[in-house]
Amino acid sequence: MSRIGKLPIKVPAGVTITQKDGTITVKGPKGELSQAVNPDITVELNDNTLTVSRPSDELQHRAFHGLYRALLNNMVTGVSEGYRKQLELIGVGYRASNDGQVLELSLGYTHNIYLELPKEVKLETKTERNKAPLIILESADKQLLGQVCAKIRSFRMPEPYKGKGIKFTGEVIRRKSGKSAAK
Repeated sequence: MSRIGKLPIKVPAGVTITQKDGTITVKGPKGELSQAVNPDITVELNDNTLTVSRPSDELQHRAFHGLYRALLNNMVTGVSEGYRKQLELIGVGYRASNDGQVLELSLGYTHNIYLELPKEVKLETKTERNKAPLIILESADKQLLGQVCAKIRSFRMPEPYKGKGIKFTGEVIRRKSGKSAAK
């Protein structure tokens, strides 16, 4: 039995789940998300508890069992509490600002980078004296939030020698010593 798949999902108050034509829709205070589920996987809602079960121990069914349980749990958590990620810009002259849903990044290139974010992601930038600029992203959709964070981070990945780049708040970058340590 899948360790993740067999765990029940507790549905908090204020969250409604509907199932229609193989698609599960979760509505809550933070928004609405939907996910198509493989017809072999059974999803049942009893007494504010969502359970996912599989018909056999076939390899494909075992894989789908844990996958859909994790996706549904992320959806329930997203519409009830939401997800939040913080990125910091480490480097001299690195700046971030936003105009609505358009993020403007100055990362040491000859030009500024403009990125328009989806309307499902809430964007906020903070710049304080003597602190690294912050990009704060919030969304109910964990997949979309991770994808947006990865796109922003790809513009200037953290490098191991000086630690410059875009990194998550609290992330530890493994540092290398460089040429001078070889002697």
